[in-house]
Amino acid sequence: MAQTTVLMVAEKPSIALSIASHLSRGQMSTRKGSTDVHEFEGMFRGFRVHFKVTSVIGHVFSVDFPATYQDWKVTNPLDLFQAPINKTESNPKAHIRRHLSQEARGCGHLVLWLDCDREGENICFEVIDCTGFHTREARRRVYRARFSSITDKDILKAMDNLVEPNEDESLAVDARQEIDLKVGVAFTRFQTTYFQGKYGNLDARVISYGPCQTPTLGFCVQRYLQITTFKPEKFWAVRPYIMQNGYELQLEWERDKLFDLDVATMFQKLIMEDGILEVTEITEKQESKSRPSGLNTVNLLKVASSGMGFGPQMAMQLAERLYTQGFISYPRTESTAYPSSFDFRGTLGALENYPLLGNHVQRLLANGYNKPRLGTDAGDHPPITPMRSATEDMLGKDAWRLYQYVCQHFIGSVSPDCKYLRTKVKFSIGGEGFHCTGQHVIDEGFTSVMPWLAVTERNLPRFTKGEKIEASKVELYEGSTMPPEYLSESELISLMEKNGIGTDASIPVHINNICERNYVQVQAGRKLVPTSLGITLIRGYQCIDPDLCLPDIRSFIEQQITLVAKGQMDHFRVVQHVLQQFKQKFTYFVKQIENMDALFEAQFSPLADSGRALSKCGKCLRYMKYISSQPSRLYCGTCEEVYYLPQNGTIKLYKELSCPLDNFELLLCSMPGPEGKSFPLCPYCYNSPPFEGVDTLFGASKAGNSGKLGKGAGMPCFLCPHPTCRHSLIAQGVCACPECSGTLVLDPVSAPKWRLDCNMCNCLVFLPQGAHRISTTKERCPECDSTIIEVDFNKKTTPLEDGATIYAGCILCDELLHSLVEMKHGKSFSRRMGSRGRGRGGGRGRGRGSGKRVDPKMSFRDF
Repeated sequence: MAQTTVLMVAEKPSIALSIASHLSRGQMSTRKGSTDVHEFEGMFRGFRVHFKVTSVIGHVFSVDFPATYQDWKVTNPLDLFQAPINKTESNPKAHIRRHLSQEARGCGHLVLWLDCDREGENICFEVIDCTGFHTREARRRVYRARFSSITDKDILKAMDNLVEPNEDESLAVDARQEIDLKVGVAFTRFQTTYFQGKYGNLDARVISYGPCQTPTLGFCVQRYLQITTFKPEKFWAVRPYIMQNGYELQLEWERDKLFDLDVATMFQKLIMEDGILEVTEITEKQESKSRPSGLNTVNLLKVASSGMGFGPQMAMQLAERLYTQGFISYPRTESTAYPSSFDFRGTLGALENYPLLGNHVQRLLANGYNKPRLGTDAGDHPPITPMRSATEDMLGKDAWRLYQYVCQHFIGSVSPDCKYLRTKVKFSIGGEGFHCTGQHVIDEGFTSVMPWLAVTERNLPRFTKGEKIEASKVELYEGSTMPPEYLSESELISLMEKNGIGTDASIPVHINNICERNYVQVQAGRKLVPTSLGITLIRGYQCIDPDLCLPDIRSFIEQQITLVAKGQMDHFRVVQHVLQQFKQKFTYFVKQIENMDALFEAQFSPLADSGRALSKCGKCLRYMKYISSQPSRLYCGTCEEVYYLPQNGTIKLYKELSCPLDNFELLLCSMPGPEGKSFPLCPYCYNSPPFEGVDTLFGASKAGNSGKLGKGAGMPCFLCPHPTCRHSLIAQGVCACPECSGTLVLDPVSAPKWRLDCNMCNCLVFLPQGAHRISTTKERCPECDSTIIEVDFNKKTTPLEDGATIYAGCILCDELLHSLVEMKHGKSFSRRMGSRGRGRGGGRGRGRGSGKRVDPKMSFRDF
């Protein structure tokens, strides 16, 4: 009888390696595939078998619409609610499907070592589909390993207690994926198509909607609105002070504070008139601060954000890395209650040599550890715990900090409670009651390993009941109520958990999404401040259909999906019911989109705060606003006109000069980079070229033949054939470009590295460097018809005889000037018409004027 082969599949290559290493005791061979395959001999169900251990790389498949539904222009977003969906390979280049199919050939059994959560269960059935196994097949069985850490003990225990995969949990994931895809894509496509291009300073490529993402944003905007609508209110509090045994002590008023100044002043006078405080009561009470229950994912994310400055996404990446390396248990769990069979002594024993807390662990093992507080058992994984000792050098700084907290939390959860004595002394003066409170720690307990939770020591002087003490001063403190702070990541995670938005696995993803899509910005202290786009979106949803941004509807969906996971609801019915609800909401949303558009128009019009006054409009002579966000443009509020500008360049006013054609003030555009060209332009001419024959526009797209001027394409001054304007092609053009059909034009602001730029291509010609001034003249070269330029050399570096500095000539025909120019990004820049110098005595040379007029296109190509 041939030996049976058992195929085992893990979720990641590193976990496959760990499983194979533990089960084979290191006696295995490894070969390459799409992912590594580890092989060894061993016992399985009482028989000797050949094991093959390999892995996937997360989900094998992802859901998407068929190709016929991918075109945004053709597909009506409403049709997406009934559209079919396909499962395609998430990473086709990895060939995971083919790899699993090949490795499964000839295998008698399949053991699934995927992560033990719903997503892992879904991947189980993706693997089953790829391998050709069937869950109900008697001869070729499919087994599911359930484990919480990558340790020898846990892996061997899972191998001895194999179960069947849970199809209901897998279907719950399918349901969520289909709902999120159809709802999210339908709303996103409609919103993006409607608003994109209508408002240029949205600063967002896609205006997305998500059933989880949008309520998450809603929490941030809700806090923002609480802050902006908050009205501070003044209050007053009477604060008497006493001197006792050399200590000055401030007493707290039993009334706390009053919002009426006259009444507060009255109480201050009564107290000052009395002047003597009498001790009326002294109470001492031993209190305790409870040790924490087990650590779950949500609490880990909250501490990572508030205490370590790690975003949820980064925290989960670090936790997963610690898990796959075997330093902590599975980091995705909702449970805070340890199972009854949990080996506390064994876990503590693994930390005896822990660098910072080893002594504390040894005391717990010697004197006995405390049973942890009762927590919540969600039925998934045990709380997150350390699995073995580590050092910072082994983990790296960030992972070490997270690992250190996991260790501290676990040790704290089995340490004694913190015990302290609380003393409260009450006083009476002028008929009013005051008090002071002291705290003295008796037993630090768990706070010795979690010092940030320690009870603050507050020592009080000794008092006796009936003792009378003179008030040293009576202060009337004035304060104001304060608005809440912006929502922190930690607070947002709590709100999401409380309202059922996302799962422990998806919460970091949703928070990361609203940050990446420019709906919120993470500021100091991990505070989440919504952007104008995020605020406007939520206000728009509130105007049309508040359900779209409230947590209630997502919480309901999560409840339905949980019922699917428990086998209590049909997967198909849940999906259809939810999609039907959202389809109705989408239809209503489309009809009412003008309500949201009004908010966008108010917030994102060119008059928004991002605009700044820059140049005068030639029509109304009022200042126009420059909007720097893409696409760059000027807006005249008086004329209500938009003038698009070259994209990606820096725009500034050009010497307050005006265009002779339309009286618009000129702008100077400087393109980025050390060799970026600079050129003046008139905003009106750039958008509406005034001359016929100027058919090649700077920045124009090569595609499209509509004939309409596109954004960022137009006529700068170096394309303008105006005969008298000193900024035009006629005045500043020097000669033909050797690289293309364009003209080399003097760059007006390139000093001291003077140069010519082609008005069509990227050809550059560097002129004599260090000159004080270089300018074009009205004269032409008699040989080649190029414009004569005049150079004012530096006295110290002039190449002219007798220290002369002024020289005029043709850069092509004049030997001196031609020897001083340098070509860049172009072909050989040689003279074609002889080599006669055009300079004259005294250092002033000019080409003889021919009186020849050039055509408006400046087409002197025959030199």
